[in-house]
Amino acid sequence: MLIRRSWPIFLALGFGCSAGAQTLPQVWDLKTCLAYAKDNNITISSARLNVETGKQELLLSRAAQLPSLGGSTSQTYTHSKNTNPVVGGFQTQSSFASNYSISSGMTLYQGGYLKDVIRQNNLILESDNQSVLEDIDNIYVQITAAYLNILLAKETIVYQKDLINTSEAQVKQAQQEYDAGSIAKVDLAELQAQLASDRYTLVTGESNVRQGLLNLRVLLQLPSGTPFDIGTPDTLIATALVPSLDSAQMVAARTRPELRIGELGVQSAQVDLAKARSGYYPTLRASAALSTGYSNNETPGYFQQLDNNFFQQVGLTLSIPIFSNRINRTNVENAKIEIQQEELNLKGARIGLSQTVEQAYINVLNAQAQYNASVDQLNYTLESYRIATEELKVGAANVVQFLQQKNAYVQALQAYTQAKYNAVLDVKIYDFYTGVPIEL
Repeated sequence: MLIRRSWPIFLALGFGCSAGAQTLPQVWDLKTCLAYAKDNNITISSARLNVETGKQELLLSRAAQLPSLGGSTSQTYTHSKNTNPVVGGFQTQSSFASNYSISSGMTLYQGGYLKDVIRQNNLILESDNQSVLEDIDNIYVQITAAYLNILLAKETIVYQKDLINTSEAQVKQAQQEYDAGSIAKVDLAELQAQLASDRYTLVTGESNVRQGLLNLRVLLQLPSGTPFDIGTPDTLIATALVPSLDSAQMVAARTRPELRIGELGVQSAQVDLAKARSGYYPTLRASAALSTGYSNNETPGYFQQLDNNFFQQVGLTLSIPIFSNRINRTNVENAKIEIQQEELNLKGARIGLSQTVEQAYINVLNAQAQYNASVDQLNYTLESYRIATEELKVGAANVVQFLQQKNAYVQALQAYTQAKYNAVLDVKIYDFYTGVPIEL
């Protein structure tokens, strides 16, 4: 039996295999699971690499404001055949030439384009950092749900073992009574069938624990065969006081990374508009060059030729856009459309987050109400089951009546356990949106 999922399906996730170099515990608490995932998750690690790429793009855009500098050299050997003007006929001639140059250029003005690129890369870098936080939050919720599923399965095993012990004692007593001729064979058979059913349920519960541990281990990408189990917290709070919906929505609107990503998307689109408008402005570039050369066909020596052929150049180039085949106007209009699209995305994110927080709030109220009702139901059915057990011992009730009370108790116990872990999970999810760290 698994905890119901009362939250949207989050990102698919995977974790790195760096665990092999770590000393891993055999029993993990939730805090350890979350810390390990934060350090080893592939999705998070990939998002962090995006941040590093963004840093490099930012450094590149800043460097674009600086002058460039480059040098070149060429060594040329020429072999040719030409007419000899003195004696006639043809002669062959070979020559060797060298050229050396250094050039530099710098954009002095481009309508603010270079500064806009820096602004935009800063926004992209911040957005990438927010994406890392979003991935961490989403994965934390998934691991918490998987962890609670295992605790639910383990607690189910505990009460199933108690039921088996009770059933075994009842079958033993019924066998003695049957041997003495006090009860019919059918009554003994019904109790034996109930014992077999309880044992089957226990096997199913143990299978759920193994499957739950495997699921969590897969999420953590632990090496195959690694000893792995989870610890049981001392207490689980299912009826904690929760903040009001208005306060939770206000906190979520201020702190949730998905909204910040949307806001940064709008700002980035606005910078795109400024970049597009810079296409209407002239561009002013400065340039400088030094060059010299040598040829063995000339009379002066090597160094004298380098001095004679030394060439210096400094210049300014002004490019003025006059007609650009509507390229600049199209870029501006597309940038305006992009701003509108990003604003719609942000609006949708705000509405979606508000609805998600409200749904989490409703889930908490429902889960806690169901938990409280399950407590009362369990208490009443437990008392009925206790009375039926005593009556069965003294022969005041038949086996059918007893099994009816036992089944009612088992169902109530299952409902109580399920409701408890549902309430715990829903409280943690609601706390998650109010900025409270997830912990048990």
